[in-house]
Amino acid sequence: MPARLTDLLLYTAPFLIVTAVFVFYPLVANIWYSFYSFSAFDPVMRPAGFGNYRRLVSDPAIVTALINVSLYAMLSVMFQVGLGLVLAAILSQAFLGFWAKLFRTLFFIPVVMSITVIAFVFTFFYDPFSGLLNMALQAVGLGHWARAWLGESATAIYAVIAVSQWQSVGYVMMLFIVAIQSIPRDLYEAAELDGAGAVAQFFHITVPQVREMLIVATVVTVTGSITVFSEPYIMTGGGPGDSSATLATYMYRSAFFRDEMGYAAAIAALIFVATMAVSLLQLRVFGKAK
Repeated sequence: MPARLTDLLLYTAPFLIVTAVFVFYPLVANIWYSFYSFSAFDPVMRPAGFGNYRRLVSDPAIVTALINVSLYAMLSVMFQVGLGLVLAAILSQAFLGFWAKLFRTLFFIPVVMSITVIAFVFTFFYDPFSGLLNMALQAVGLGHWARAWLGESATAIYAVIAVSQWQSVGYVMMLFIVAIQSIPRDLYEAAELDGAGAVAQFFHITVPQVREMLIVATVVTVTGSITVFSEPYIMTGGGPGDSSATLATYMYRSAFFRDEMGYAAAIAALIFVATMAVSLLQLRVFGKAK
């Protein structure tokens, strides 16, 4: 074996071993388990064939979870990616000086906070009796809008999604700020000489120049929406009923509350397939990013 190839294998062996043990083996094992029916307290694994997958197709909770993660993805692209790009463009303006740095910091603070802490804080914020949101609505004469935001099926998922947007928009904004700062200033100066305003410069210079980052941010945001767990689990537990359930929370409930490990493995396989399919579709539609 050539010396260079031997050195390459030695350098990459730790990475390959860790990846095989903690990524590929669990993935293959999970797919294998999804064809069985078993529980954590029963060592006997009974072959189920495609029974768990047939159950997925007819399970109304799965339909609700898919709708919820689709809402998560669409709203996250609108607010995290769309709003994040707009904020980045505004806060990259040189004339803002100190204020740009201040608002960058303020928007980024939620990103470094524990999502568990954020979820508990917003649980009190949404409290129907003493929550700040309902109190604010009553103070401005909109008390008829007050409701149990996390306790009603019609509003629970939207309340949870709002928390995710508040917590994550600063992260996407910083990604776009880095991308915008790498754009040659000559392009903006030439556009100003041609009479292009700020809006025209944004759509004709900023957006095309940050295309690769836009693709990366969209892929990360959508895949994160499909696998979201912490916010809905902590704030609502997927309730009321299954109204705010996501694929991850329903998988967790199936595994550790109903002790249906085989069915939970099938849900995990669905999450993997959905995440992979969406990622490949986005790269196909937008083109390959660097």
